Parts: sequence; C-alpha cells; structure tokens
Amino acid sequence: MTTRDDLALANRLADAAGAAIRPFFRARYDMEYKSDLSPVTEADKAAEAAIRAILEKERPQDGIIGEEYGATREDAERVWILDPIDGTRSFIAGRPIFGTLVALTQAGWPTVGIIDQPIAGERWAGMMGQPTTFNGKPVTTRACRDLDQAILASTAPQLFPGCTGEHFSRLAGQCRDTLWGGDCYNYGLVASGHVDIVIEAGLKLHDLAALVPVVEGAGGRMCDWAGDPLTHDSDGRVIALGDPARLDDVLDALAEGHEGH
Repeated sequence: MTTRDDLALANRLADAAGAAIRPFFRARYDMEYKSDLSPVTEADKAAEAAIRAILEKERPQDGIIGEEYGATREDAERVWILDPIDGTRSFIAGRPIFGTLVALTQAGWPTVGIIDQPIAGERWAGMMGQPTTFNGKPVTTRACRDLDQAILASTAPQLFPGCTGEHFSRLAGQCRDTLWGGDCYNYGLVASGHVDIVIEAGLKLHDLAALVPVVEGAGGRMCDWAGDPLTHDSDGRVIALGDPARLDDVLDALAEGHEGH
C-alpha cells in the first residue's frame, strides 16, 4: 500500500532532481536528439540519475521506469515512474514552465504524483486519498459551469497525431480561450484552479502517471478520450478536468470531432 513515507520519498526525489537541474538552467550544456527527434540534455540525464541512485538504495525491490534510462524491475507491484524534465524544449529555451515528474504506481495505477518546477520553486504533490498540496498548502480545482467559460490548455498543436488535432479543434471552438505551451505545468494550474481543461494526445507513461494523483486530489478528474481511468496501459490520449461535471461535454465535443474518421 501507499503511505506517507512514499510521498515523503517522492518529495526528496524531486529535491534531488531540482538540485541536479538548476546549475544547467540558462547555462551551457551538452544536448543530443533521440530517435523520435525529441531533445535530451545533460540536465535530463543528471536529474534522473540522481533520483535512481536514491531509489536503488532505499527501495531496491521497487521497479523504475524512466524516460532517459529505461526500465528496471518493471514487473514489480510498485513502480516509480520518472520524467526528469517534462518540457525539455522549454528548459532549452530558458522558460521555467517545465517540470520534474515523479510518480509511484501500484498494480499499474498511479497512487503518488509530484509536479515540481525547480526554478520557480513550485511543487504540486498528490497522493491517492489525500488532498493535493501546492508548496505544502491544500489546493482545489475550480467550478466551470459551461465550456464557453473554460480555459483550455495543451502543449503544442503538432503533438496531436493523425486526425486527433481536428478533434481537439472542435473542442477548442467551444471554449473561451486556448493556451499553448506548458507541458506538465498546465496540470498543476488545473489543480490550483487557474486552468479548466487540458487535452493531450501521444503522451507516454512517464508523461502522465504523476499528473493523475495531483489533479484528482485537488477535486479534478483525469481520464482518456473514452472516459476511462489512466493506467500503465493507456493509449496516451489524456483529458484533465478541473470540474468533473464537464466530462460529458468534453467527451461529446471530442466524439463529434471523430465523425468521418
């Protein structure tokens, strides 16, 4: 089971990642591109290595799945899911809206999540059954009476594969405002009641696992585009809602976007 010790450890892992990242921010560092053309920097690697060193010492039976160094004991009941810098392009550009993501899953279900912005010193922490906190104080999502009052956010239009961008556009046309950019930072803003909806497609497990406890512990809802919960097996199409009452509206808008495809 998940305990407060796990949440405390997750916070220490985020501390270690932040300490590894900060010296590289707006500085000179080595960078390369992976096979999918996504960038990876010295800071990404240093942060994940720092986290893994602690986990191997303190949780040697737990699994680890990280963006930069792959999977270790991935069939374990408890698995730590790591994205040392979610939003590497923002990091490279000197924009402090990237984040470190640390999650713990049990039997494939996210139970602990941290979204940490190490430059601004902002951290959302969530644990199943507990209220989400922002820098140690509880936060809650906000009510949204109708889609035409909603602020919608997503990372980038080119990240919607195939015709999913058309589905997103259908929803965006019903919302008050659409914001681009932000990666995991958008989900923290949902938890704190500043953004109403985040829609993404093509996310990997390390992109999404930490987000679920944070958003849902603040009173929101996270699911896939079919309305199903997010797990290890999810297809990467993600909905985050501050007000769960808007779920049917969002699903309807996305479904209308599917017509003819």
